[in-house]
Amino acid sequence: MEVRVLGPIEVCVAGSPVDAGASRQRAVLAVLAIEAGRPVSPGVLLERVWGADPPQRVRHSLHVYISRIRQLCAAAGAPAAVVRRSGGYVLDLPPGATDTGRFRDLVARAGVAPADRVRLLGEAIALWRGEPLSGLAGEWAEREREAWQRRYVEAILSWAAAKRQGGDLDGAVEALLRLSADHPYDEAVAAELMHTLAAGGQRARALEHYRTVRARFVDDLGTEPGAALRQVHRELLSEEPLPVPAARRGPALLPSDAWGFTGREPQLARLDEVLAGSAEQPTAVPIGLITGPPGVGKTTLAVHWAHRVAARFPDGQLYVNLRGFDPGGRTTEPVDAVRRFLDALGVPAAGVPQGLEAQAARYRSLISGRRMLVVLDNARDADQVRPLLPGTSSVVVLVTSRNRLTGLVAVDGARPLALDVLSPAESRELLQRRLGAERVPDRVVTLCAGLPLALAIVAARAQESSFAALADELVRGGRQLDSLDAGDSRTEVRAVFSWSYQALTAAGAHLFRLLGLHPGPDFGRRAAESLAGTDVRAGLAELTRASLLVEYRPGRYALHDLLRAYAMELMTSADRPEEAFARLADHYLHSAAAADRLLNPLRRASVLPITAPAHGTSTDDPADPAAWFAVERANLLAVLGRAAETGQGRAAWQLAWAADTALERLGHWHDLVSSWERALRVAPDTAARAYAHRRLAHGFTLLGRDAEAEAQLQEVLRLYEQAGDLTGQAVTHHSLSYMYDTRDDVERALHHSELALACSEQAGDTAELATALNAVGWCHGRLGDHARALTYCRRALALIDPADHRSLGETWDSIGYAHHHLGEYDRAADAYRTAVAMARRAEDRFAEATLLTHLGDTCVAAGDRKAAGAAWRPAIELLAAIDESAAATLRRRLAGLGAQMPQASNS
Repeated sequence: MEVRVLGPIEVCVAGSPVDAGASRQRAVLAVLAIEAGRPVSPGVLLERVWGADPPQRVRHSLHVYISRIRQLCAAAGAPAAVVRRSGGYVLDLPPGATDTGRFRDLVARAGVAPADRVRLLGEAIALWRGEPLSGLAGEWAEREREAWQRRYVEAILSWAAAKRQGGDLDGAVEALLRLSADHPYDEAVAAELMHTLAAGGQRARALEHYRTVRARFVDDLGTEPGAALRQVHRELLSEEPLPVPAARRGPALLPSDAWGFTGREPQLARLDEVLAGSAEQPTAVPIGLITGPPGVGKTTLAVHWAHRVAARFPDGQLYVNLRGFDPGGRTTEPVDAVRRFLDALGVPAAGVPQGLEAQAARYRSLISGRRMLVVLDNARDADQVRPLLPGTSSVVVLVTSRNRLTGLVAVDGARPLALDVLSPAESRELLQRRLGAERVPDRVVTLCAGLPLALAIVAARAQESSFAALADELVRGGRQLDSLDAGDSRTEVRAVFSWSYQALTAAGAHLFRLLGLHPGPDFGRRAAESLAGTDVRAGLAELTRASLLVEYRPGRYALHDLLRAYAMELMTSADRPEEAFARLADHYLHSAAAADRLLNPLRRASVLPITAPAHGTSTDDPADPAAWFAVERANLLAVLGRAAETGQGRAAWQLAWAADTALERLGHWHDLVSSWERALRVAPDTAARAYAHRRLAHGFTLLGRDAEAEAQLQEVLRLYEQAGDLTGQAVTHHSLSYMYDTRDDVERALHHSELALACSEQAGDTAELATALNAVGWCHGRLGDHARALTYCRRALALIDPADHRSLGETWDSIGYAHHHLGEYDRAADAYRTAVAMARRAEDRFAEATLLTHLGDTCVAAGDRKAAGAAWRPAIELLAAIDESAAATLRRRLAGLGAQMPQASNS
């Protein structure tokens, strides 16, 4: 069964259309199809099908149409296609059962290789059968039609650019000419047509097209074409060959290759067979699996081979350390690994679906058909790996693990390679390659047991002394101690560790022991200084020279799992580990709090006040808070987890508080929930528990887990009511109002915003009272009572702190919305302009772009095309750096102004 809306609305069974029912029934089906897989509330269905103010009687009609659609689906072999979920109706069909879903998937899969992009985008374009939602009237249908037409234009432009990049212009000029005729004000269409004409040797025709477009803009819109189109024109006039658009570079996440890599030729050849196997079985996902004991060089071999074959994967290389055997048990969960891959593939935070299954599906769609390499390092078991496996044979996967992962071999067809220690000859060659041709004593080779990690440590020491002297020192001072690995008696390298450790200065040895306390995957200098309570630059340099520590990129350090375990073994009470960890927690807390102040300068103070850091703590000064959180997120969460596990409830709670804004804004909503769940378990008092419940509720709302969000908020209310905290009750009612507003249950949203108003009035909390007044006004506006909305919002304005630019902007936005829907477009435009100014003062670029978009909408409604364009152009520039898909949507709207507006002047 298929549902098609990119043209007349059709239901097809075995490729043949069947009667989809009356117009309203087809409209209900279209709404569900476009939102396939997501719940649509009855209120939203009513508004989209019957308009903003549907009569009460049509609720019965909706139920009838839903019943008939279910009957239609059952007759087509899909009896459970329409289900109730999360308070709404869901069209629950397999992927690809709607043409809009297939279109989205094909566009997402269109990789950077020209042949693939042309084919995939061509298939997407071929889904069009005419005007989308043909035959449906109404505001929602018009909006959707416009949105899908914009997606169609973007697909054709991408298809034409891919053909041009591949040197195949067949059909491209003709398609672009048709598109240009339909969208005469679209600068992107004009630019691509000019590029394509010039690439086909028709430079003069391209210049003539620019003159035509410019005249149309000046005469009709009173403005020159944008900077991008003018640049194309200048390039054409220069008579220099137009630059061929560079292929979009895929992600390149591989760590640096090991210096002085040697040996392993048979193993490298075995890995090359994985590539050969992909040719022999073109539909199977090629998976290589390197297994072996710790320290044997699995990661080094995997990364070296990956660099050696990287040119075969022009669409990118993905890498993640799954930390399956982390001494502290802090493995990288599949949901975190998938999210890192989505970030690397360019998916904006707002576009990341929720839940591991949905994120993994998006990841597989994005890499499908691309020539990519995925390295999954240090896996614990097959379950940790499987969500990260692609669904296409063009992507090669390499996994490393200490375990054999027999399930991955038996079920998923992985080709195993059991890695043993280096042979004596290979060990000797490695040392000689790193240090020159000096003869390496057999005793040194024997004591290193063929482990690359031990050999690296010996090589580091040998730069300061002769091999002969080192061999004597090893034999005199080293004891053949117990193995550090999982039972392999050959890898007795603790003697090498001990020998190298004993050669450290006292300060270096102390720092080495303390670094074992760090629970995260890596760290910077100031984190190490906080552990030690003093300057550690000399100590870090000493440990790095001794190969007991790796500086994998400037200023970032990592400790091998074996060395971390060894450092923990050496720890004594004289090192004062509790004090050291407290300083480390303070480092991350105060650094995160400083970054948070930049992200959210008007945030209320923590209910658990953050006191001065412990003596000896060193903190970061993050100039770019989002970048700082991106680097330190895993460390923050690891330290938070360790603090919670060891009973340091106040520190764990404060770390959750400090990370909250960043986790929300950067889209790490699962981390937001898990951090507050941990903080809740160890919260030291009622106020801290209540706050944790409230933030948990917000996280659940972001994840679409509405029932859990509501349960959390009800518990918060209970706690605040018991404590008599009226401000807390007001804030919680506001959260409930927001949650119901996002569900389009505006009447319940209004109820809770009114309760928030009552509580804040009783509490005498002016800031919360202003927030509540604006919320009440917004809900009245959403319900159509715009005059009342303005009354409440103006009261809010009178109370807001003049320095609270964010709240002022939100309230002026509500006022603009009310005036717009009253038809008072001049007043609406003035309100939106004020809101834009507030957003700029708050340095909230996304809010600024949103408000400029609203301003343009009002100008369009007023018939002022020039003013709409003046608002939308800077909005597009802002969105281009935040959310390219939103920017592209607004570009299409800007391009459509000329076609939508009457030709008469407004002057």
